[in-house]
Amino acid sequence: MPILFYDASCGLCARSVQWVLAHEHRDRTLRFAGLQGARAAATPEIRREAHAVDSVIWYEEGGTAHPARILTRSDAVLEVWRYVGGAWRVVAGIGRLLPTRFRDWVYDLVARHRHSLAGPACVVPAPDERYRFLDVG
Repeated sequence: MPILFYDASCGLCARSVQWVLAHEHRDRTLRFAGLQGARAAATPEIRREAHAVDSVIWYEEGGTAHPARILTRSDAVLEVWRYVGGAWRVVAGIGRLLPTRFRDWVYDLVARHRHSLAGPACVVPAPDERYRFLDVG
C-alpha cells in the first residue's frame, strides 16, 4: 500500500492531493498522510527523510524480502503521475528521460515558492475517501 506524505500546511500540496483524487484511474490504493502527522512521526524512514524534503514523499513499506521504497522530490512527483495513469503515465515516462539533476532543480524551485503559489487550502476528504487519509480520525 503506497502512501503519499505531503506538506499538510501547503495549499499547493493540498490541491495536488485533490487533483490525484479527481484524476486517478487505478484501483485507488494510494493512501495520504501529512508530513506533520502521526503516521509520518511513527514511520522511521519518513522521519529521516522529512528534514531534507518538506513537501512530498512517496513511500511503500518494505518487508523481509525487500526494503521500503522511498521516492522524494521529482521522483515522487513522477511516481504520482505514473500512479494516476492515462496520459499522465506517458508524461511520467517522458519525465524520467530528463536528467534527475534538472528535474530536481525544477522541483526545488516550485517547492521553494509553493506556499505563495496556491494560497491556503486543506484537504477535506469525502466520506467514501476518508479511509485513505491516515491522519484523519
